[in-house]
Parts: sequence; structure tokens; C-alpha cells
Amino acid sequence: MDDVLVTFVKAANNYDFSLDITLNINGALVSGTTMSAEDYLEGISNVFEEGNDISQAISEKLAEASKAAKEESNGDVSYIHLKNAQVYNGDGDPTPSEGEFEWRGKLDEVDGFFLGKISSED
Repeated sequence: MDDVLVTFVKAANNYDFSLDITLNINGALVSGTTMSAEDYLEGISNVFEEGNDISQAISEKLAEASKAAKEESNGDVSYIHLKNAQVYNGDGDPTPSEGEFEWRGKLDEVDGFFLGKISSED
């Protein structure tokens, strides 16, 4: 795992540090802005909040995981979380091509990165 990238992730987790970054993962580019694990888990918890009993149970588990992520933010990190993320495969349009999405990926799967976000605007 890249120590510099780990430093960026720990800064996001501990200090709400955000940074535009593009990751190279198995030939694909994932571009977005770093966010904390706590914010990521809290955000997806909210998605399940209004559903049926199963959905609400998932929401509660994710909310608990969000709180645990904040408490464990000084430990080892395994995942990077990006907001406003887009995935580029080849020369085509990014996926998703519209809207704002959050993305989670394994740090040990990142082959390389550069600072800055790819813009698909014409």
C-alpha cells in the first residue's frame, strides 16, 4: 500500500480533509474527492432509513459502523472513500455519467494515483 495515499485517507478520516484525486485501479480511473469513512457510512445509512424493516435494520447497522469508523479513525485503514466519484474505462463516457455518487474501494487495489479530478465537461 502506498504510504502517501494512506496519509491522505487518514487525514480524511481524522480531520475531514478533502482532496480531489484520481486513482488507477486495474486500468480503470476512479476520480473524485476524498471523504471520511464516517461520512461515507452515514450517507449510505440514510439511503436505507425510510424503507421496510429490513432496510431500516441495514440503516441502523450502517449508522453503528459510521460511529465505529470515527472511533477507530487512528488505526489502520483499508478503504478509500470518494464523493462525486466517476469511473472511466477507456475512451467512453464515465460511469455514472450524471448525478453525484459516493465510491468505496480497497486501498491495496490502487495501482497509482494523481492529484486532481478528471472533468468530463465539454
